[in-house]
Amino acid sequence: MNLFLRVPGFVRQLFPNREWKVNTKEKVLYLSFDDGPHPEITPWTMEQLTKFQAKATFFCVGDNVRKHPEVCRALLQQGHRIGNHTMNHLKGWNTATQLYLDNVAQAAQWIDSNLFRPPYGRMTRAQEQSLNKHYRIIMWTLLSADYQQNLNRLKALDFLKRHTQPGSIVVFHDSEKAKGNLEFLLPRYLEYAHRAGYTFATL
Repeated sequence: MNLFLRVPGFVRQLFPNREWKVNTKEKVLYLSFDDGPHPEITPWTMEQLTKFQAKATFFCVGDNVRKHPEVCRALLQQGHRIGNHTMNHLKGWNTATQLYLDNVAQAAQWIDSNLFRPPYGRMTRAQEQSLNKHYRIIMWTLLSADYQQNLNRLKALDFLKRHTQPGSIVVFHDSEKAKGNLEFLLPRYLEYAHRAGYTFATL
């Protein structure tokens, strides 16, 4: 597994204004889902969460909210939170600062939230400094890697289990690219965490 699926301490220290983990000793996990909403995958995801009375945070792409507003409304109605993931899933490193900020602002017209996660986890210092004035910038503790087409699902599940700790922020994706891996990983991880005594909360 890639080292950066579990964020090393030195990386967190390099970016102290980003939230990597929730500081708690209670057995609470913070599941998050990127890149939706999707008209089929997001409702399926909500069904899995409901089985364990789990609440989660969905970092939505603005254009997907525009296309599927009813799915976004369902997320909120079920007690989940949403966050801004830009309008068009832009990679900050490859995007001029003002264009990136404008894209986030465009998404904000569809996503009412003070939470932001940069797509790919990548943005420049200038982008971060501007966004930090208005948003909690949420990163992650553990990355499921469900978007990887050649993922060894059993190893990925074992990795998540071994490294889960109180306050972990765990990333999955409610997207077509991740669908097969998500359908394998999410129910099994929810079952494991539930049996281990964890509850699930929003950020």
